Amino acid sequence: MSVLPEQSPIQSEQHSDNLPNSNDSRRYKYLVFIGRFQPFHMGHKAVVDEALKRAENVIMLIGSANMPRSLRNPFTVEERAQMIKGAYPKQDADRIHCVGLDDALYNDTRWLEYVQSSIKTVTQSLTEDIALIGHSKDSSSYYLSLFPTWESISVPNYKNLSATPIREGYLMGATPTGDRTPTSTRDVMEAFKKTEDYQNLHEEAWFVDDYKKQWRDTPYPPTFMTADAVVVQSGHILLVERGGMPGRGLWALPGGFVDQKETLLDACIRELLEETKLNVVATVLYASMHSQHTFDDPYRSARGRTITQAFYFKLKNHTEGLPKVKGSDDAAKAFWLPLAELDPKKIFEDHYAIITKMVGL
Repeated sequence: MSVLPEQSPIQSEQHSDNLPNSNDSRRYKYLVFIGRFQPFHMGHKAVVDEALKRAENVIMLIGSANMPRSLRNPFTVEERAQMIKGAYPKQDADRIHCVGLDDALYNDTRWLEYVQSSIKTVTQSLTEDIALIGHSKDSSSYYLSLFPTWESISVPNYKNLSATPIREGYLMGATPTGDRTPTSTRDVMEAFKKTEDYQNLHEEAWFVDDYKKQWRDTPYPPTFMTADAVVVQSGHILLVERGGMPGRGLWALPGGFVDQKETLLDACIRELLEETKLNVVATVLYASMHSQHTFDDPYRSARGRTITQAFYFKLKNHTEGLPKVKGSDDAAKAFWLPLAELDPKKIFEDHYAIITKMVGL
């Protein structure tokens, strides 16, 4: 998985079967709480309260760092750190260390490296007295298996709070209540509500809500299938700027939904040519297809369950330069970008993870 769910990944009711359970009286030098905290709510605070009792220092690994603002990740690491540390008096806040943690979708090994590196920015060493703390929930025995050398402290979920309804209601225009969020969180949310970034997300939230109403009465939630093109030539990748919601203005791979009577590869090449007007004939594209891979993270799209098949096209280098492109269809523009200039903060949904996986970055 390599990207955090709504709560901390230390969330299994079966944690004792995976890791040695800690002695309630033991005091640690560092307790690590991993989560996205979008936003930080009273359930998260209950975990931090317990951590402050049990450890000299609390390390908050704030997931989905270095991502563009989106409906699932509206707040920056700095804003979430302000929510967290602002919920405590200075003597306790000084013991809380907030560190951004990058996602590594589709690459568990890289995510584990990110966790270790982030912790080391505080502890300087992974041999220190370190343990993990989080909510009790049945969704993450998977995560526990990734940390076999660290003890786990499980804290009951406070009033079954989840960040999802708080965040979704807020982006639709509601004001969060004091029984679910600390004052520091509400202060950050109220300040953000006055910004252009919030207004863009607010508009997008209503767009997605209307979009989902189209299939609200289906007997089962639908699963959508898309195809995306990873086209590389001479160290450059072909991207588009999204012209519509969701993700208007973000960089994305050319691609789109699969029609009823076409193969995945046919859909990919059709969408590629429609969106970029790439000056390469279809027969050359078929011959240049190098590999393909399925990307199916359940949270990858705000529009609903969407699985994509990505195709990697390696075009031959030419002395006359890169093929001409022009944005068309629902792409505001199309452009070639040097691979060295890829910026995850500007890239739509999980397309950065798709690119790094397919190209081998």
